[in-house]
Amino acid sequence: MNTPTIVLLALSPLIAWRLYSRVRRMVGRQRLSRIRPWIPVCLFPVLVLLLALASLRHPLALASLAGGLMAGSLLAAYGLRLTRFERTAQGLFYTPNAYLGSALSLLLVGRILYRLAELYVGGLPPAGVPADFARSPVTLAIFGTLAGYYVAYAIGLLRWRRATEGQHDQ
Repeated sequence: MNTPTIVLLALSPLIAWRLYSRVRRMVGRQRLSRIRPWIPVCLFPVLVLLLALASLRHPLALASLAGGLMAGSLLAAYGLRLTRFERTAQGLFYTPNAYLGSALSLLLVGRILYRLAELYVGGLPPAGVPADFARSPVTLAIFGTLAGYYVAYAIGLLRWRRATEGQHDQ
């Protein structure tokens, strides 16, 4: 067994646990946190900007990122319409659509597994390839879709909180 295989086997339980917890969180009833929606609203635009800057010389990759952002935003608008919102005495809760959350998680898992298989079959990439990986149109389209979805969905949750708390104060 070579070193990359050993590292992959050692990290597999951690990766599986994180993927399971992400999928589980995306499909069940959740309390609306005051802080959690702000994380994607603040973090993803910075990451998108950094990837866009790295892709300026690659118009197809940049267009893929932009297309993914638009697709993700449209999916978030659809997902917000399918989300069940609840205001209870215990607080504000929402239940996202299980199918949409699962599909987005599978998209991410599929891309990760593809890249791991690519690295396993081809061995460790030579120096400089990670930058090319970050400029891959497929990778940027998937990342753009996820970033667009998470940012737009989080903004929808924040808007619902503001509207709900405004009704409660009146």
